[in-house]
Amino acid sequence: MKVYTAAQIREIDAYTIEHEPISSINLMERASIAVAKEIFERWGDSVSYKVFAGPGNNGGDALAVSRLLAKSGCRVSVYLFNTKGNLSPDCQTNKIRLRESRNVNFVEVTSSFAPPVLKSEDVVIDGLFGTGVNRPLSGGFAGVVKYINSSDATIVSIDVPSGLMCEDNEHNVADHIVKADYTFTFQYPKLAFFFPENEQFVGKWSVLDIKLMDPQTEEFATPYSVTEEAIAVPMLRKRSRFAHKGTAGNAVLVAGKKGMVGAGILASRACLRSGVGKVTVRTQECNVLPLQIAVPEAVLSIESDEACFSHSFPMQGFDAIAIGPGIGKEPSTAQAMIEQVKLAANVPVVLDADAINILGEHRGWILQLPKECILTPHKKELFGLIGTSVNTYDQLCKTRELCSRQQIYIVIKGAFSAVVCPDGSVCFNPTGNQGMATAGSGDVLTGVILALLAQGYDADSAVKLGVYLHGLAGDVASETRGYEGLIASDIVESLPEAFLRLRKDKKK
Repeated sequence: MKVYTAAQIREIDAYTIEHEPISSINLMERASIAVAKEIFERWGDSVSYKVFAGPGNNGGDALAVSRLLAKSGCRVSVYLFNTKGNLSPDCQTNKIRLRESRNVNFVEVTSSFAPPVLKSEDVVIDGLFGTGVNRPLSGGFAGVVKYINSSDATIVSIDVPSGLMCEDNEHNVADHIVKADYTFTFQYPKLAFFFPENEQFVGKWSVLDIKLMDPQTEEFATPYSVTEEAIAVPMLRKRSRFAHKGTAGNAVLVAGKKGMVGAGILASRACLRSGVGKVTVRTQECNVLPLQIAVPEAVLSIESDEACFSHSFPMQGFDAIAIGPGIGKEPSTAQAMIEQVKLAANVPVVLDADAINILGEHRGWILQLPKECILTPHKKELFGLIGTSVNTYDQLCKTRELCSRQQIYIVIKGAFSAVVCPDGSVCFNPTGNQGMATAGSGDVLTGVILALLAQGYDADSAVKLGVYLHGLAGDVASETRGYEGLIASDIVESLPEAFLRLRKDKKK
């Protein structure tokens, strides 16, 4: 699924109108039918609907939805804000159509507004403004938004919550944006939906297919997409009946200083659960017993120094390497890390946790990373690489610039984890859940990606598929563990089921 900017979506609307061909009012009707159907299936005719419509096409959508709900026997009250006497043509047409409908309480606001009482059992439909907003709402409209937000009613926004800009909201005013419980958006998700600071406005969102025509030309290219199941399934490689541990990849993991052996255990177990033939864990001697008990399948390479990792080692025989989970940031470890990265120039490399923190403290070393190196930071670790950001959009732009300049991959971990690629493209991941906000889940991801790389997956497939499978395993685990009770070990144990589910879909 592609993610387009607001400007591109308006162009795609126009392209659809011209090339389907279809009139703009009929395209609006098609979109409104999809919204009305979604709303009626959720709340039916047992609630009272209070609809707030603006003067533009988003308001036209809201008027059409109101008419369709009333036709289905729903109680609908509509408030059309036309303070400047200048409705868009399609909004004007739907105003006329609505006035001809029965069972609708219609109020056109041209000056003062007496707000209706909004009860907790009501459903408010927000159709004030859509994707055309490019500055904060102000004046009377800001007041209406505040009134809607102050209610206990369920709030549903059409396409986007009114006042929310589709990409960058750095200069927006949070109090002047509708805080929707649900957002039903047309054809493509908006970039702002993937940013954590906008969750309070977007609520639960879903994409409604209104059959817009994607031109699929360079003019309409977008760097943003979502790695859906249909994209992930073909990435999964078939395993030969004659495979053995020597052909299934030999991975090496540098992880786990004293007191942090759990990071090494989680990452190595995840690596093994993701199909690798053999994994060697480079760690210090104090970790031998817990590792041999928890991961008897792993081979151990013992660091002779007091630090977890202070001496680089030859890469002969290894197909991929991951460095970082729980290794610490001692000077000797930092030096060994960058030396090891150089030695692994011809082998796929994953850097996580302390390895990224070390890079953040030695910014110049980023220039020494091999092409297609994969970094998997959480937000704080990412800031060490790109500096602070004013918001998630700014953070994403800075990360894209770094990845393009250094030709590396960066996974920004979190809800809708963003895989930022060397060409500057960004793939948002739809799997995963809030239960994965637990210590060790990032170590599991490192192990999954390492396993795929060692098995011969190219970096692009390994990172996108690895992030998808990691999230899917978290979803599998949450089905029986819930969110609060989910721990990183549950994700590891759910990886086989995640692979099974993808393989079943691959056979369809």
